[in-house]
Amino acid sequence: MTPTLSELDRSATPLGQLTLRRRRAAAFDDVDIHEVLLNGQLLMSSLVNVSEVALAVETLARVDGSAREVLIGGLGLGYTAVAALDTPGVASVTVVESLPAVVQWFRRGLVPLAAPLGQDERARIIEGDFFAFLKACGGDGQAYDAILVDIDDSPRHLLTPSHAPFYTPDGLRTAGRCLKPGGVLAIWSAESPDNGFTGRLRDVFDNAEAIPVTFTNPLFDAVQTNTIYLARRQG
Repeated sequence: MTPTLSELDRSATPLGQLTLRRRRAAAFDDVDIHEVLLNGQLLMSSLVNVSEVALAVETLARVDGSAREVLIGGLGLGYTAVAALDTPGVASVTVVESLPAVVQWFRRGLVPLAAPLGQDERARIIEGDFFAFLKACGGDGQAYDAILVDIDDSPRHLLTPSHAPFYTPDGLRTAGRCLKPGGVLAIWSAESPDNGFTGRLRDVFDNAEAIPVTFTNPLFDAVQTNTIYLARRQG
């Protein structure tokens, strides 16, 4: 008999105690739910991935051409990366994840999407600081058709203050230098659209929008709205 709750991994990280667990809930037809907790608080769940998938789908729908190269900041449970790989015309997906424990979950096969990512030759997972990676790619000429960022709760609510420079005009310009002409920068937020941040994106990119993603969260039986901010580099 499968245990109702199993702790799969627990690691000390610079952000605090990170836990991966699997639970089976009768309320959800006894499906296995994988959850990530940070300092005992629920950070993400495999049961709730609508906006993570939409991050890839909405972004790549706005990128023209084929052989598209995608850069993702933040691995999470892998839903954004797999959605990108499932998009026709995507040639490569590079994911940069700062927490070694999260990378190991995939390498050890502890999460449901470990196999699709591990077996796809177009996918590459890099352990490192995504924001430092952006600065480097802007300097060495490497450019992407789409950059998808799912790291902080929102541009106002950060996992750590060290991420703040990315959301400034200078930080957004750095990201823009990593985009090919016509490429799209996308930023996920757990909150409703923030007109102030959308305006900041428009100041840097000229063309920017905030896409609300509204869904029912079955964990809380409540309607929630996340946001995907999209900004296009001029061709």
